[in-house]
Amino acid sequence: MILYNTLSKKKEEFIPLDKKNVKIYACGPTVYNYIHIGNSRPLCVFDVLRRYLIYKGYNVKFVQNFTDIDDKIIKRANEEHVEFSEISERFIKEFKIDSDGLNVLPADIHPKATETIDEIISMVSDLVEKDYAYVIDGDVYFRSLKFKKYGCLSGQSLDDLIAGARIETDVRKKNPLDFALWKSSKEGEPFWNSPWGPGRPGWHIECSAMIKKYLGETIDIHCGGQDLIFPHHENEIAQSESVTGKSLSRFWIHNGFINVDNRKMSKSLGNFSTVREISSKYGYLPIRFLMVSSYYRNPLNFSFDILSQCKRSIQRLSNFKCNLLSLKKFSSSSESICPQLDLYRQKFESFMDDDLNFSGAISVIFDLVKHINVKIFGPNQYSSDSIDKVINLLDELLNIMGLRIDANFDISSEVMDLFEKRNRARQEKNWNLSDQIRDSLTLKGFSIRDTKQGSFLLLDDNNVN
Repeated sequence: MILYNTLSKKKEEFIPLDKKNVKIYACGPTVYNYIHIGNSRPLCVFDVLRRYLIYKGYNVKFVQNFTDIDDKIIKRANEEHVEFSEISERFIKEFKIDSDGLNVLPADIHPKATETIDEIISMVSDLVEKDYAYVIDGDVYFRSLKFKKYGCLSGQSLDDLIAGARIETDVRKKNPLDFALWKSSKEGEPFWNSPWGPGRPGWHIECSAMIKKYLGETIDIHCGGQDLIFPHHENEIAQSESVTGKSLSRFWIHNGFINVDNRKMSKSLGNFSTVREISSKYGYLPIRFLMVSSYYRNPLNFSFDILSQCKRSIQRLSNFKCNLLSLKKFSSSSESICPQLDLYRQKFESFMDDDLNFSGAISVIFDLVKHINVKIFGPNQYSSDSIDKVINLLDELLNIMGLRIDANFDISSEVMDLFEKRNRARQEKNWNLSDQIRDSLTLKGFSIRDTKQGSFLLLDDNNVN
């Protein structure tokens, strides 16, 4: 399996440190609001990575944090005149609703910043003791330039990094690139006692402390959105490796940005939507399909037209599965419906092994659908066992992509009345009426297959709304 490593800027063969055991850390949400459509991409992308590693036989330990203390959380709590914890707990629950809706597997551990305070203080203390950090008026800052590899992940020069950091900087810092490990408390803010006075952790340090606590000093994969490469992940590397003297993560994997109607997503442009808002109109599954249908490192364009196309693709898969189940009821042959079925699995794995080529993997699934549909609507009978094998492979591949496809063959009483009327017409050899009814059913999105055992309905793959 080959994965693109942001740290080395190239594709590398993925081999875990501990044989079949893989340790993954994914940066989670700051829980002050509902997740937006941009948040859904890393959730779905790295869920597929996890599912595929499990499929390949690895034991995966997956940790994803909740940032439950932050300026935005405090601001919202003050606006609503409630404790900060009420805001964070409310939106952790809302996150789980959306995450479940997107069919994202829960993390093995979902640590919270407020539950990791002791570990954070310990790590900051180590950095102060080693002179990688300094204290000013109860605030603790990391000495970025003392870490000789600073900039290794983003690949930017120190001059470029400093130029960007000067936009917003604390004049007390010894260098614009230095960042807060611990923030002294302001009046009315929540705080924890520390060797430097009452305060709360900076954003970057919580992830380093959680990784060390739950996964150890070096992990296999650290993942997140492209926007986290600098400064968040760059700072994680600096502070963690300054404490341990070891590499924080062997692989750094980042997904691309999301554009909305080919424009950058932002609140100022008015093209910012939450997953909850979109799912209320389209459902969660089309969102999931969109997120796993293109190469994860490329920018992804979101639009409601594209989401409608995703919904139609899902309906095709559902129709296909319904028709396989319907065909199985009339199976009376020993002939295999797809003798070369393993080739589709091999092609799927080939795409996934090449840096998670989602679009290629999805295309294999639809190639299978196209191939089998020719058989479904043809004149031959096939063995029940071979049909089961197709259904099982379809379910297995879709499960890797996190696409939970239902097979609901919902036939209205009107359609059933027409179908039974046609059967009577055939028994009476009234072929003109039989053909007229067939045409009527076709317009309603159904096909009829006539066999020696009788006639049965199929959902027409060419009629997907």
